[in-house]
Amino acid sequence: MGVSSSPLAGDTFFLDGFAVRQWDDPNYSGTKISYDKAEFVSKIHTFFKEGGSQLVDGYAPFCKHVFVPNFVGAELGALEITETNRHLVRSGYKKRRPEELAVLSRWFDRGDVSPLPTSKMLDIILYSREQIIKEYEAMPAADKTSSGLDAIPDVPWGIISIKAQDEDFETPMQPITIMRNSLGREEGGSGVSIDRDAYQQSCDYWETHAIVA
Repeated sequence: MGVSSSPLAGDTFFLDGFAVRQWDDPNYSGTKISYDKAEFVSKIHTFFKEGGSQLVDGYAPFCKHVFVPNFVGAELGALEITETNRHLVRSGYKKRRPEELAVLSRWFDRGDVSPLPTSKMLDIILYSREQIIKEYEAMPAADKTSSGLDAIPDVPWGIISIKAQDEDFETPMQPITIMRNSLGREEGGSGVSIDRDAYQQSCDYWETHAIVA
């Protein structure tokens, strides 16, 4: 694989459409990014190479991470639930994309907890190009032309999500994300079965945390 002609790709990473929501979707829950997309991808390549070009293993072989300083000024995408803010936690049924099933979620409304702290780090979550293609192919409503399969650059790793956090290591994905993954690619997941220990760790973490929407 070589360098793509896409402005949102370099020789190692490209910005996948699933992550573009963090720039363009005003209703996105979690870390929001305000930074030029092409420059963002370029900076991730720079940090990756300066850091020795090491990928951190994720929850499956096709998932990796790169941890970089928060160079975009992103606010924390999740907050710890305390006795002071517990009454601000909201809940409801949400879906990430139109073709997915809505699931029960809980969150802080951004306006209720602003101003938010700026995070120390960004967790750049990566899926292999092969896995992204499999998930596009499995989506019943996927656009497999200009914004779908044909738009996937010939580059090894796609940036599928960015988490603004203080930790320089992976924090647990939400329990519902683990469950959705186990449902398979047809339901917007990755097809990875539930690991009970990882699921319990996720429950323990998200019992005391909620995303900011």
